[in-house]
Amino acid sequence: MTEAQLYPYVLYGFLGVAILVFPLLFFISAPYGRHVRDHWGPTIPATLGWVVMEAPSPLLFAYFFLTSERRTLTALVFLLLWEAHYVHRAFIFPFRRRGGQSRMPALVALFALCFNLFNAYLNGRWLFTFGPAATTETAWLTDPRFILGALMFVAGYAINQHADWVLFHLRKPGETGYKIPHGGMYRFVSSPNYLGEIIEWSGFALASWSPAGLCFALWTIANLLPRARTNHLWYREKFPEYPKERRAVIPWIF
Repeated sequence: MTEAQLYPYVLYGFLGVAILVFPLLFFISAPYGRHVRDHWGPTIPATLGWVVMEAPSPLLFAYFFLTSERRTLTALVFLLLWEAHYVHRAFIFPFRRRGGQSRMPALVALFALCFNLFNAYLNGRWLFTFGPAATTETAWLTDPRFILGALMFVAGYAINQHADWVLFHLRKPGETGYKIPHGGMYRFVSSPNYLGEIIEWSGFALASWSPAGLCFALWTIANLLPRARTNHLWYREKFPEYPKERRAVIPWIF
């Protein structure tokens, strides 16, 4: 069996895991950040964990681009969109976090590492090797699907970045504990950073018009929707004055 023949099985298997994980995460919250707890095995420094689990995504995606024959302008645009998110997530965000001395279960970092390896492989190989060449030709830049998807990605990225900025400045250096974030999309939802990521990768799926992009968007929803609900319930329990009009992640709906 060639790699091209094996690829669809990997894609459908990856999607199948997302379908299984989605309902489970409504009952089991990932033990990191404010939800960290014991009994999840050995722990590692959270900053190290973030770098280790996120770095494979920008590196592997860039490798597939550099070793491809589809190094077109459109392919470069897809690379830049992907790297804009993941270079920040792997090499900037971990070192901007407050409370950088905290720890996370090594198992969580391992799960995330596996996800990023599969996800970067599926999207990188589809765009730069296995998918239709038309979606990496210059004409694709004027296709309505690409234009709308790219605009969605930029909008989601802006929401995500602003939400992180609010959290970075929520506590002064040396302060500990949690506070209620305000401003931007925090007026409407408890986890605008997650909302931004959902919009980002839904836009990427539309712009790339690929099953791998769609799989990533569904994985993002399956992972972040339950976690946003957990965060929302945590805020409401911890802060009696928490704004009642806020929803978890989708304004006015959920």
